[in-house]
Amino acid sequence: MKDTTETKWLLLIHQIPPKPSYFRVKIWRRLQQVGAVPIKQSVYVLPKNDQTLEDFSWMLREIKDGGGEASICEAAFIDGITDEQIIAIFREARKVDYEEIIKDARSILTELPSGPDAQIEDVSHADGQLARLQKKMAELTAIDYFECPDRGAAEVLLANLTEKLKGAKTGKHRPGKPLQELIGKTWVTRENVYVDRIACAWLIRRFVDPAARFKFVSSKKYKPQPNELRFDMFDAEFTHDGVLCSFEVMIRRLGLDQKLYARLEEIVHDIDLKDEKFGRPETAGIKTLFSAIVTAHPKDEERTEIGGKILDDLFEHFKQQGKT
Repeated sequence: MKDTTETKWLLLIHQIPPKPSYFRVKIWRRLQQVGAVPIKQSVYVLPKNDQTLEDFSWMLREIKDGGGEASICEAAFIDGITDEQIIAIFREARKVDYEEIIKDARSILTELPSGPDAQIEDVSHADGQLARLQKKMAELTAIDYFECPDRGAAEVLLANLTEKLKGAKTGKHRPGKPLQELIGKTWVTRENVYVDRIACAWLIRRFVDPAARFKFVSSKKYKPQPNELRFDMFDAEFTHDGVLCSFEVMIRRLGLDQKLYARLEEIVHDIDLKDEKFGRPETAGIKTLFSAIVTAHPKDEERTEIGGKILDDLFEHFKQQGKT
């Protein structure tokens, strides 16, 4: 664990008059805008840098001008709460924000006709909605100080929505690749993998290329090197498409038998997209199992290996059930 003195924080400690009530609401909204989180009543924290110091300084002046009291101090937490706990509070706050973007983007994708069925009015309306979400996303990433895990999913979904709108305008859609062209490739995806990316890696290793190599990267806009293919990330060859998660997209574009994978698809879809579309009884237990893998194994290579073995067993189990 890191030395607690390594991470520096700024605290805004304030006392605001109970009236007028709109002033309290105004300050609360300003705190939300700069991404500050509460650690105690009337005590808000931000990571220390020039921008956050300026943000708190403006708020201090605003509070005092409104008849309140406020102080800013630099802090290193020694006991009572750890840096890791504070970072978790920041990530949880941003998780809620990203989930709103994800929900709105999926709603647009669900309602958007594609290709020749798309009407100009539908596409124009979706364009406006996308611009709103992109603006909201830019504001959110500016205050996502510790990169919430849900950020990647939101970025991939917005990129997919952008691509889908282009397809709706032109009628063009990305074609699939023959299986033989996928052998011997290095497959690239975002680090900190969870069920959708683990399932994709399993599918690649089991049914495309048993010797496939994987690379896990932090950059959301990673540019592939020669002989590399990307999945479940920005502008990837295989990624979310409309209301389909990357695992579902990969099965379809590889031309695999969808009936054979139906149960796994439904489970991975509901865990990844959190929309409870299929509501299979096994989903909650499998979600807990994959969450445990993520908690116990920080290395992506270990997660894909262990998760792959579980998917092997589930696939065989469902296949046998389908024969009875």
